[in-house]
Amino acid sequence: MKRPFSFSLKHIKGDLFGGITAGIVALPLALAFGVSSGLGPSAGLYGAIFVSIFAALFGGTATQISGPTAPMTAVSMVVIASIIAINDGDLQKALPIILAVFLMAGLMQVSLGLIGMGKYIKYIPYPVVSGFMTAIGVIILVTQVLPSLGYYPKEDMEYVAQFKPRAEELILDNILHEEMEEGILVLEDFKETIHRAKFITESQILKEAKTLAGKEASGVIGSIKLLPRAFQNVNWLELLLALGTILIIFGFKRITKAVPSTLVALLVISGLAIGLGLDYRPIEKIPEGLPVPVLEVFTEFKLNNILPYVFTALTLALLGAIDSLLTSVVADNMTKTRHQPNKELIGQGIGNSIGAIFGGIPGAGATIRTVVNINAGGKTRLSGVISGILLLVILLAFGSTASKIPAAVLAGILITVGIGVMDYKGLKAIPFMPKPEVAIMLIVLVLSSVWNLVYAVGIGLVIASLMFMKKIGDLTAERSEVKSLDEEESWPDEGDFPKDLKNSVFIKHIKGPLFFGSTSDFQQLAKQIPKSAKYVIIRMGRMQYIDQSGLYAMEEVLVDLVSKGIKVLLVNPIEQPLYMLERIDIIPDLIPKAHVFDSFHQCLDWIKQTVKTQ
Repeated sequence: MKRPFSFSLKHIKGDLFGGITAGIVALPLALAFGVSSGLGPSAGLYGAIFVSIFAALFGGTATQISGPTAPMTAVSMVVIASIIAINDGDLQKALPIILAVFLMAGLMQVSLGLIGMGKYIKYIPYPVVSGFMTAIGVIILVTQVLPSLGYYPKEDMEYVAQFKPRAEELILDNILHEEMEEGILVLEDFKETIHRAKFITESQILKEAKTLAGKEASGVIGSIKLLPRAFQNVNWLELLLALGTILIIFGFKRITKAVPSTLVALLVISGLAIGLGLDYRPIEKIPEGLPVPVLEVFTEFKLNNILPYVFTALTLALLGAIDSLLTSVVADNMTKTRHQPNKELIGQGIGNSIGAIFGGIPGAGATIRTVVNINAGGKTRLSGVISGILLLVILLAFGSTASKIPAAVLAGILITVGIGVMDYKGLKAIPFMPKPEVAIMLIVLVLSSVWNLVYAVGIGLVIASLMFMKKIGDLTAERSEVKSLDEEESWPDEGDFPKDLKNSVFIKHIKGPLFFGSTSDFQQLAKQIPKSAKYVIIRMGRMQYIDQSGLYAMEEVLVDLVSKGIKVLLVNPIEQPLYMLERIDIIPDLIPKAHVFDSFHQCLDWIKQTVKTQ
């Protein structure tokens, strides 16, 4: 029996080079995604370390390199911002809740793998994925414009001052809420309220105002609103550092792809800034030493804190699953192997769960890093483990040095990521795509960019599903040939049907499924039967399936016919339709079992005998 994370040292040299190369590529992106998420560069680095190691150990794709990715970071950014806002802008207070949501997403991924959902992820419509990916690019690109200009809303005191009245209102609301819980009647006596208000300091009001300013400036809409102020307060040094980073990333690729251009840009621009002693803004300090578990995730756990984010966690889990499995397909094509989708989801879920416990942001299979790993010689899961270990070594050995990286450099890196992650293939195809698919893509794109990533994907999936049902319903209805009675054509075995019975016996053919998309003509049957009719034969030998809509439509028609004294005869109902008719007692309540025949000739013999007897 093969062990869950067995290793082969047969390809140790290739795995070593592949893992080291992928780790080097991952370093600047991990730092940048950590900053973008709102938890800081260390969160990105911790996510890259733990997701890479444990997804490789337990995953189902041998050459996959995992870590923070643009889509996962964009959704995480929304989660983090909303939870921080609810917790008075206090990151430390919000952190246990944030990491609990990430942990829940990881456990959901494990569950998806255990119940075998991996093989169904591929059915998510391309327009939804395309609109989402382009929106991710737009969000990252737009939100990084302000830091690349060296403008930070919370530090613009003139801008923050606009929020002081609102900040005071919120602080007063909190005082009134406290008094309400203590049973103090404020309207009868304001003295206690005034007394408590005296203890509110200017720094508390300023802190609240900064939180409100940051919330107002977040997202695509907030960033666009602040562009005029940002251009009026440009920090030219920060802008030059960001532009230099962008130029090197795009320019160095034209020289060679053997060395990651992102790493070159990080080293060159950071080296110049540090070496020349420039007065730039560094990234947040990266904690030195080994990562430690954030135990508050468990000790301060409250179910009510994470219940509002269950759907968000599920979205993160599904997004990570899609991201990872698409990368697995790329790896399969390059290595001529076949990944195990459910095992891959379990591995990604374990990696994200452990990463969350240590304060890392969630990740997924990263296409670029996986391709780099394979091209450098990576063959087995050992390469993913080596990639994560390399990042851990860099953290321990160069954590203090990495803390000196200019923030503008990471903003420049993220701008190139935003440009690169957009689905240009889908955008170019807009003139040629069916209009409904274009509409889905644009709806997801716009709603994701300016409103909510999670809800936008859900709405896109619902619309896509409804459109798919409508299209398949139309196509199946065309093929099912559930025609009106006056359009019926005789089947071959009806050629010798007695002429003297044609005024009293009418035959209804059903070819194909009777379902919600094909019931309209069938429902007209009772109205089309003339008063001279005594028998209606419904031929069901070519009706493979009936859904609930079709079942109730048939019941309605049969009730109408039976109420008029017309006998209904069923010919050759096959297994599924017969079972459904019996389940709701159409047989035998409306149609006796004696009126259900295995063949048309049996039915015709019965009619002839009955007419003769009468």
